[in-house]
Amino acid sequence: MPKFALVRITSRPDNDHIMSSYTALARTWRPRRFSEMTGQEHVLRALANALQSGRVHHAFLFAGTRGVGKTTVARILAKCLNCERGVSATPCGECASCREIDAGRSVDLIEVDAASRTRVDDTRELLDNVQYAPTRSRYKIYLIDEVHMLSAHSFNALLKTLEEPPPHVKFLLATTDPQKLPVTVLSRCLQFNLKPLPQALIAARLTQILTAEGIEFDPAALALLAHAGQGSLRDALSLLDQLLAYGNGRVLEPDARAMLGTVEREHVVRIAELLARADGAVLMDYLHKLEERSPDYAELLQQLAALLERIALKQLVPAYEGDELHAPELLARLATQIPAEDVQLYYQTAILGRRDLGLAPDAPTGFRMSLIRMLAFRPPGAAEAAPVLPRPARSTATRAATVPRAADDSARPAASSPSAAGEGAAGVGVSAEQAARDGWTAIVGSLEQGLTRQLASNCVMLGREGVTFRLGLDARRASLRTPSLEDKLAQALTRVLGSAVRVQIELAQGQPATLARAQEQSAAARQAEARAAFDADPTVGAFKQRFGASVLPESVRPGEPND
Repeated sequence: MPKFALVRITSRPDNDHIMSSYTALARTWRPRRFSEMTGQEHVLRALANALQSGRVHHAFLFAGTRGVGKTTVARILAKCLNCERGVSATPCGECASCREIDAGRSVDLIEVDAASRTRVDDTRELLDNVQYAPTRSRYKIYLIDEVHMLSAHSFNALLKTLEEPPPHVKFLLATTDPQKLPVTVLSRCLQFNLKPLPQALIAARLTQILTAEGIEFDPAALALLAHAGQGSLRDALSLLDQLLAYGNGRVLEPDARAMLGTVEREHVVRIAELLARADGAVLMDYLHKLEERSPDYAELLQQLAALLERIALKQLVPAYEGDELHAPELLARLATQIPAEDVQLYYQTAILGRRDLGLAPDAPTGFRMSLIRMLAFRPPGAAEAAPVLPRPARSTATRAATVPRAADDSARPAASSPSAAGEGAAGVGVSAEQAARDGWTAIVGSLEQGLTRQLASNCVMLGREGVTFRLGLDARRASLRTPSLEDKLAQALTRVLGSAVRVQIELAQGQPATLARAQEQSAAARQAEARAAFDADPTVGAFKQRFGASVLPESVRPGEPND
């Protein structure tokens, strides 16, 4: 006869307690006062002023993308309205009404998810109790989330109550798509648009939370989470919860990149360095090795564009200190290795390559072609050796007029030495000594077309003091004298002359003999010659005599010099 035994199965209360007591960070750190909110100052200021002045509307609409604080603002506003210590922008958080709202069990705060109650019968059932006074609080508040999900009949049922509600009722509506709301509803609400949060604010909030929690973290990891959140603090907090589980309670950059599937920044930096060297063979070899890791090429192009943006910012603002992902030393090094024109070209090519990546035969091919395009269309002579520009044929008198004589002519012999000439041909177009011989016109001729060359062609050389070029700008072109354009001209001269150059521009008196003015005079002379030759043409004279024809002066154009 079989024997039976009773077995008592006991649970593990410690682990059960740990698992049941954990609350997601997005819920644990949900703000309970306006002062605890992250961002959205434009909304909080308007609400605070309305509460303090007593001019509180009966219906509020909070619109914005997911996770930016719509429902949180609505709940804090409900606490402000029903706080037992009076209506104010700073609820006490201690009275019974505030505690009940925080706990989600206030009988006078009716929260409705419109996505699950779209039928008109649900709306009518909800509004049947509007006429009754609140049970305990000052106002009966209806918080309708995702209100755009209501049906057209539901909106019609809501419209009359929304237009003339009882004095003890307030409506707080939240939506991620305000365009789907009828204009009749929009016109009866105060609408507040909550903006996506900047990455810096999200990273600062994550830092605050992890510091308070006593959790080890890398600032670079938080920057990655803030970027992945795409303006949503709740999404960033959810990713932070996931990273804490992935990293066993730590928030480190390698774990964040592995979890998010982002490329290690060392690869992005290496690609930027190879682009700066313009070494296509080594670059293609590195891409072949990188392909074995199966990276996300769209993410790789995005990170490369982000790095190029920081490099451009470092070139524009030398005091820029970088961020958590890009150290200032790295940016300073790349900013000197890659010319500003190349940075702009590479950035534009990267974002266009990311857009067209889906049209490529495959992702690796599209990525390779983007990098090949960067090198193929880079400005000539940016980083490699450029041929010395030919000297223009000019007379000694012209040279003496355009080049100010140096105070000490004893330094001139070094200009004609072979080493100086070799240095000029090593990669900068013309050397500083050659510029002194050939004059300002040769320097202007070596610049690339654009606003920088336009500024230089409207200037004359007034003098040179060490590394400072004193230029006189034609007063007719005073609008070209801007700090940013002066900096670009100094950078262009630095690249052309091969040494650091500073530019000091002042307005010239009278009519300076600038290259632009000389070109204008030459064009006017050629135009006059063309007019005279056209009028002297026998065929033109015959047309005038026989048909009474006349010549439109603006239609006469001189031919090209070689025509």
